[in-house]
Amino acid sequence: MKILYAGSPEAARITLELLYENQNTTGFEIAGVLSNPPTAKGRHKTPTPTPVAAFAQEKGLPVFTPDHLDALAREQIAPLGADMLVCFAYGHIFGPKFLELFPMGGINLHPSFLPKYRGCTPVQQAILEGDELLGISIQTLSLKMDAGDILKQDFVQITESATAGYLLEYSAKAGAKMILDVIKESAAAGERIKGKPQNKENITYTYTITKDMAKINWSESAEVISRKIRAYNPDPCCWCLEENDSPLKILEAGEVFLADAQEILAEDPAYNKLLADEVYKGFPYGKVLAYNKKTGGIYVKTGYGILNITKLQRQGKNIMPAKDFMNGAKNFIGSVLK
Repeated sequence: MKILYAGSPEAARITLELLYENQNTTGFEIAGVLSNPPTAKGRHKTPTPTPVAAFAQEKGLPVFTPDHLDALAREQIAPLGADMLVCFAYGHIFGPKFLELFPMGGINLHPSFLPKYRGCTPVQQAILEGDELLGISIQTLSLKMDAGDILKQDFVQITESATAGYLLEYSAKAGAKMILDVIKESAAAGERIKGKPQNKENITYTYTITKDMAKINWSESAEVISRKIRAYNPDPCCWCLEENDSPLKILEAGEVFLADAQEILAEDPAYNKLLADEVYKGFPYGKVLAYNKKTGGIYVKTGYGILNITKLQRQGKNIMPAKDFMNGAKNFIGSVLK
């Protein structure tokens, strides 16, 4: 059986690589790859292929990067004779004429418990909502976004430290195994396998994330801010401004309650009165309170609770643990982030 793989970002490349490595033992062939066109990157605006396209080119697979899935695109892809379309994070809805090219239909990997979190950022939304589990779904491709029948579902636990990058990578690997199972079942049946229709009453959608959305609002609670830091890591990455208006990225942080912070810092004479209620209440949101040697984190006041920053990056500098950052950050303690 021949398949056409459609995808673009790094997570989709991981899935493609696993499918590529298993095609001979599983009894199918990747006939070609469909991906987004190259984008201009870097100082010289060099056209750069997507991670999926770059991997396909490296392996000598036919690569198609049309701007639109129009008649010309169909004419280019039809000669491949692909039986099935396999998709993960391609970013386009397939029309009826395009789907007709594949006798065994199309399937799509989507990291959510569909119909929850349809759209382009389901992993990020699950973290933002504080979900304990992230679903991994294999669905049939339909004419509406993420509305196909469910073929398989699995899940991964969302720990307090899990970032979107980690969960996407996990979903890509686990999803590849689920796709291989669907391909095997389809080949054995010799026809499209049927799935379970989605519940139409529990549909929710996600949205495109912008850099502006990743700017930290220090009046929000430490819990909400720490979720955003994990959800927007690695892209677009949460950020704020220092007092001199220089951008500062926050890549890793956790929530600390005021009482816990007082207990941890009580032994240090430099900070033993800093977090007393009457003093703490007078500080503005975003105030850098202290560096905690015990936890290796920087304490910042939020709308509720304290954010314990453990990894950050100044513009033009390397990503640093808080300990290393503090070695070269004069007057950072006591400043106000905005």
